[in-house]
Amino acid sequence: MRITRPRVLAVLLAGTALTFSPLGGQATAQLPAEGLSNPCFTPADSAAKGGRGADTRDVSPAEQRQIEARTAQLLKAKAERGIGVPQGALAAATVPVYVHVMRDAAGNGDVTDTQISQQIAVLNKTFAGGESSAAANTGFTFNLAGTFRYNNTQWHQDKQSSTYRKQTRKGGANALNIWLVDFGYLGIATFPWDYKKQPGIDGIRVQYTSLPGGSEPNYNLGETATHEAGHWFGLYHTFQGGCTTTNDEVADTPAQSSPTNGCPTGRDSCSLPGLDPIHNYMDYSYDSCYNQFSPDQSTRISNMWTAYRA
Repeated sequence: MRITRPRVLAVLLAGTALTFSPLGGQATAQLPAEGLSNPCFTPADSAAKGGRGADTRDVSPAEQRQIEARTAQLLKAKAERGIGVPQGALAAATVPVYVHVMRDAAGNGDVTDTQISQQIAVLNKTFAGGESSAAANTGFTFNLAGTFRYNNTQWHQDKQSSTYRKQTRKGGANALNIWLVDFGYLGIATFPWDYKKQPGIDGIRVQYTSLPGGSEPNYNLGETATHEAGHWFGLYHTFQGGCTTTNDEVADTPAQSSPTNGCPTGRDSCSLPGLDPIHNYMDYSYDSCYNQFSPDQSTRISNMWTAYRA
């Protein structure tokens, strides 16, 4: 999750645009991060992305170890049944994407079909490693499976978030649901290992002004969706755990003590080897600073997909 606001680049893909307007009644407002399995880790000495709150539920070091052990067991079991990914290979799939546009009574939040197409294009470009020669091609592509528009001021403000997600979510574990809302975050995401217990809320919530062409300063290139989708695939922030060797469970992203703000070339917040990975989609940099997932992140995405979403 990012506190500034997540983003996504879009690849123009054919998708069926559907319209649905539910009744507008709602109940008590809840905190924006309500219902999350795990808000993003936000060190006390640094604000989250764009100065907003954590975008995933917190994962303690102990739980982090449990998740890694469980993932290894699942991968081994699937491999023994012949349904895993061959040694040395990576999983690859086309992910159906369902976009839920939450409008208020005045029509605020009603992004255009063109913006949605551009957002899908951004996802396709970023996950294909199309923004840098140093970026990994994860092998995953995205296809717009449906666009749904709702008239509900409470939902637009991300109130009753568990309720509206359970009522509107489409598809199975392999489907990425994106709810476009207006809240105090750039985005919020769930992790793949939480799907089995809470399938109804699985997906990412994204500040609607962060889509390509939106009004969010420094975060309107669609890369917030990329960041949040990274969590949805099982990636932590690059600053997960701070200056530790375990860090984000990815060997080729140098440890960093806290989130990046802006695009500070040469930033080095840890005594451990390597400069902070400020261009990595899982940091909190500006959209214009982002340009890559690392090869080891690509491997982790493959493993998490195989374990929890395939």
